[in-house]
Amino acid sequence: MPVEATDRRIPLLRAPPLFGVHAAGSRTHTAGTPLLIGPEAVDRLFASILEARVGGRFWMPPAERTSAAILVRVRSAAEAERLLATLDETERATSLWFLPVGRADRALAKWFVRERVAVAADVDPWSLLDTATRLHAHGDDEWVALAQIAGRPVVVLSPGRFGTPGGDAAQRRQAIVEDVSRFAYRDLFTGEDATAETMISQLAEWRRTFDANRNIVAACGMAWWKRFEIARFLQTPQHPLRFFRSERRAIAFAARRRGAIAIWPSRMSEHMAEAADAKGVPLVRVEDGFIRSVGLGSNLVPPSSIAVDRLGIHYDPHRPSDLEAILADTVFSPALLSRARQLQRTILDAGISKYGGDRRHVFPARTQARRLVLVPGQVEDDMSVRLGGGGLSSNLELVRRTRTAEPDAEIWFRPHPDVDAGHRKGLVPDDEALRHADRVVRGGSMAQLLERVDAVHVLTSLTGFEALLRGREVTCHGLPFYAGWGLTRDLARIPERRGRRLTLEQLVAAALILYPRYLDPVTGLPCSPEVLIGRMIRGATHNRLGWVTRIRQLQGRLTRLWR
Repeated sequence: MPVEATDRRIPLLRAPPLFGVHAAGSRTHTAGTPLLIGPEAVDRLFASILEARVGGRFWMPPAERTSAAILVRVRSAAEAERLLATLDETERATSLWFLPVGRADRALAKWFVRERVAVAADVDPWSLLDTATRLHAHGDDEWVALAQIAGRPVVVLSPGRFGTPGGDAAQRRQAIVEDVSRFAYRDLFTGEDATAETMISQLAEWRRTFDANRNIVAACGMAWWKRFEIARFLQTPQHPLRFFRSERRAIAFAARRRGAIAIWPSRMSEHMAEAADAKGVPLVRVEDGFIRSVGLGSNLVPPSSIAVDRLGIHYDPHRPSDLEAILADTVFSPALLSRARQLQRTILDAGISKYGGDRRHVFPARTQARRLVLVPGQVEDDMSVRLGGGGLSSNLELVRRTRTAEPDAEIWFRPHPDVDAGHRKGLVPDDEALRHADRVVRGGSMAQLLERVDAVHVLTSLTGFEALLRGREVTCHGLPFYAGWGLTRDLARIPERRGRRLTLEQLVAAALILYPRYLDPVTGLPCSPEVLIGRMIRGATHNRLGWVTRIRQLQGRLTRLWR
């Protein structure tokens, strides 16, 4: 049930209802806890809330009509009639009227119909406060606090926690500060005490996720073993995500709901895009993120990170993608770049790569007098290879080309773990690889291996991005997302869209902070990359399908024996 704004136990800054997860994030302060003081601190607090656009029921859908000038939130028909008499003809025509959340008043509903004034359901307050010129509401209404934070004029109809009739903006400001200070906040991922600013930051992350997910109503082509996580990645408080096996049924459902379909590109038929376009249904492509999980996807370990792309997908250079647009157009703030540098340091210190952290392993000794070059193998029928390989897909051919380009180097070839596990295509017998490479290396983490080499040659492998993080030279024979920005040696033709020169910090900010989604494996909540990496560092990860993973690993071993 919706909550009443009059309930003083409900904090202004609170987490939305997420299915199956308790995420309140606050409780009433104990007596004697000091209030927030100092105008500068209050200014920062209000600015943070305004920038994040959180507080109240911010997760509700935006208003269909966003041009209303006068917002009126009333409790009875008699009150509405009195207020209507105070508005001139222009104000009446631009007014939007609300009944407080959780109230049912038949007389008021009939009055709305009789007077023919515009009425709105429960909506995201921020979708209207951007343009409103005045709010009429009771002092215990959360909209009073949010309008004050947004700098909008407020007419308070009765006394309450956020203001009193006749009070000025300074009084309302103080009332909001005192109310926010009545609550103690906790970090939703650690459970530890946190500041209001930390709470705002976490809510802001969720707001961005909900806004991006709002029109995604269906999913198709998602493997059964990752649907639980996909549903959480793409959740909104308004509607559950419906999964379909049939592309036709998914398109029909999304067309009725006027929404989009999330699809896994490699499991989509060649006709789906055309069929969806004919019905006016957008397709949103979903793929594994760049810091995925502790364990291989081919072993049916569900992802802790995904990419959600409305323009294309990051591994297809033939068309724009959301990641490419971020890299080409974003104005990276100093705060974001500082966060990217710290994230990079954390990843390097912990030895994190796509499939988790450090695994103890002893690699062979390198020849000190020679340049050491790594060639990571790939799954030869992977979508990134098929779309971004520039016609090259053979692991053996990649090793041969690397030897041609690096005749004096010591070359190590590392088979792809999914291929070595017996699950995917791309096997190169060791004796064939050793015609061009000096060694075939297996085991350990990619992070460990990259610490030992001077350079890498890749087709489209994410290893090239991980090598850039570690300051290694990267030569791209194909067109991965990180090629063409001035950070790599590129042998393939670069699209004109990638003409911008980027720093490594900008690449990290785009690829690890702005583009992917992350899911905390402990709480099941959408989270930041810092939270997921912290879990990996502490070993606080859990594979809910561990029994399936063990069966899959056995299947891989049998496949290798058969080969």
